[in-house]
Amino acid sequence: MQKTLGSNAILFVYSDMNKREKMNDSKFKHFNPMKLREKYTANKTNNYSSFWMNDDWDSRKTSIFDDGDEVVGKPKVDLVALAGYRRAISNFVTIVTGESDIKVNFNSNDESFTDGKTVTIGAKMDDKLFDPSVGLALHEGSHIKLSDFDFLKNLEYNVPQEYFDRGEKKGYGRAEVLGHVKNLLNYVEDKRIDNYVFSTSPGYKGYYHSMYEKYFYSKIVDKALTSKEYTDENMESYMFRIINLTNKNTNLDALNGLRQIWKDLDVKNIGVIGNTELAFNVALVIYSTILDNLKDGIEETDEDTGEVTTKPNGESNGEGDSSEGGNGESKTLSDEEFEGLKEAMSKGDVKRGHSNGSEVELTARQKKQLENAIDKQKKFMNGDITKKKVTKKDSRELKTIEESGMTYEKVGTDVGYSNKGTDCLVVRKLTKALIETGGRHEGGLNILSKEKYGYRYYGEDTDRTGFVEEGIRLGTVLGRKLQVRGESRDTKWTRLDSGKIDKRLIAELGFGNERVFNTTFTESYSDAILHISVDASGSMGGDKWDNTMTSVVAICKAASMIQNVDVVVSIRSTHEVGGYGSRSSRTVPLILIAYDSRVDKFTKVKNMFSHIRVSGTTPEGLCFEAIMKEIIPTTTDRDSYFLNFSDGMPMFSSGDMSYYQSGALNHTKKMVNEMRTRGIKVLSYFIGDSEYSREETMVDFRTMYGKDSQFIDVTSVMAVSKTMNKKFLEKN
Repeated sequence: MQKTLGSNAILFVYSDMNKREKMNDSKFKHFNPMKLREKYTANKTNNYSSFWMNDDWDSRKTSIFDDGDEVVGKPKVDLVALAGYRRAISNFVTIVTGESDIKVNFNSNDESFTDGKTVTIGAKMDDKLFDPSVGLALHEGSHIKLSDFDFLKNLEYNVPQEYFDRGEKKGYGRAEVLGHVKNLLNYVEDKRIDNYVFSTSPGYKGYYHSMYEKYFYSKIVDKALTSKEYTDENMESYMFRIINLTNKNTNLDALNGLRQIWKDLDVKNIGVIGNTELAFNVALVIYSTILDNLKDGIEETDEDTGEVTTKPNGESNGEGDSSEGGNGESKTLSDEEFEGLKEAMSKGDVKRGHSNGSEVELTARQKKQLENAIDKQKKFMNGDITKKKVTKKDSRELKTIEESGMTYEKVGTDVGYSNKGTDCLVVRKLTKALIETGGRHEGGLNILSKEKYGYRYYGEDTDRTGFVEEGIRLGTVLGRKLQVRGESRDTKWTRLDSGKIDKRLIAELGFGNERVFNTTFTESYSDAILHISVDASGSMGGDKWDNTMTSVVAICKAASMIQNVDVVVSIRSTHEVGGYGSRSSRTVPLILIAYDSRVDKFTKVKNMFSHIRVSGTTPEGLCFEAIMKEIIPTTTDRDSYFLNFSDGMPMFSSGDMSYYQSGALNHTKKMVNEMRTRGIKVLSYFIGDSEYSREETMVDFRTMYGKDSQFIDVTSVMAVSKTMNKKFLEKN
């Protein structure tokens, strides 16, 4: 007969193991590479998302929109990052389920569970929550794909009457029996759909493990499974033990029939359960085993009415018999002692089980923790997980952010000594909503204003013609000058040895002339894409901005008149994220795709460009790097041009990096060379005035942009058209 150790003996075994371990440590320092990895890895909690997210994705705590009412020192949620997480999670759900119509939305009402059509996620994301949130979204998305919601809605009608009758004998009413079956079905169904993902997309297991670690597993549950808690044959005990069957600390001998339930569930082969109805049948088998092992209910008679009711027997609490049996003792253990006990069990030094009274006892505080943990488990199975809601204001801002295609792009990791780089805010679409939230103090992007030409100083003539109107007028003239690019010219060559027969020369065949063929050569220009990048730093204000944007609008108008030329306009500056004066604010480079003729009509230039203004500094190359993929042509069958307008040297500073002088010049040069390497023709205009030292400035300017850089007076659209024509009409 095998003996089990009492709790005092267990503690002695653990204490002796500890002593020997410490002695070994004092003699020899063990090398553990995983410990080093944990010590020096910045992101210790996101093992599954860190490989595709930016290194500091989890550290952002501010809103992209300024808020003058913000409480100083109180970090705001970074809605741009939040929108990116929703987009990433949505992609995960689509990939795993193969269903592109499953929407992923933030929780904005009381619904925190899947409705069979939509996956709902919480609005709180950080380094501890993102991976479990992905796992939860995948879990809910799999329910949408695999669970039969019609069957679940009609569950009461699918449960055979015999189970209600048997339940009533045990003291449970119809609603209680239905609740038991529903909980068991939820458990089996969860295991079924999770197995599907594990089998079809094993690379996503990590997200599921993170989910279960957060919502299902806990140290107190581990401890309770080795204790005498929930060892009486009642419904609470069975439910606790069943939903934790896959826990490595489970004890199949804790309750009668539990080992049979483990066999019936057959987790290793759960893939054979192919649908919700089959999962329901397994749940009924498990429920039948539970009912077989429950005592019949106790009949109670109401003294006043004489009504006889049946109540469950022995369900006052989930705790097992507290009396001590045999020669053993019950013993409360600290967390450290319990970890030692688990290790001893895993090595076989201590037998699992509850015989001879060698049981772990929970303290009153631990029992309360256990109640909370069990409640958390039940909510998980019922899909009733609490998820932080987005406010109405945040919801509106999130919609604006997502419609504008805002993202963060990590740039400048090869600049400076830290190599940390910085985030660049990329706004891929200028929208009316962005303009409505524009303005430094009212919220929105710093370079946008609600008012047309809102950058103009107080007292100026606001009724004077703006750059949009003037640009359209001049662009009409410029368009006629650039029309040559869309024209073709035919040249006919005759008296050739091959080609088409020239009918006019057929008669000469009789005179021995065999050169009676001709051919026609058509000369034309390839389609072209022109990317215009405009410096919108504060130093570009006043007439320089008006004149520059007049030229930009003129080019857009001219291109709209030419069939085979497309134009993209990007505006670059910096942006204060999180509100001015807030301790949570930070400055980031900003680049806005204001116009793309491939998807936008010219009316967008006409209606929206007047709301763009100057602000911030000049993070030149950082902005180029952020949209390099958009600048680089995807095909080789069209000519690609990059036209830059700037009035100064690149400069940017934040807590993450300093971007100025030679480091900024060389980085910008690198980005420009990258464009040229990919076949893009680069032309850069330096916007200056009489106060600038052209000679000195152009040395640095040419360092960045090469021989094609020019000091230009943008007040002369004709000068711009001349240089553009020259570049446009170059032959490869």
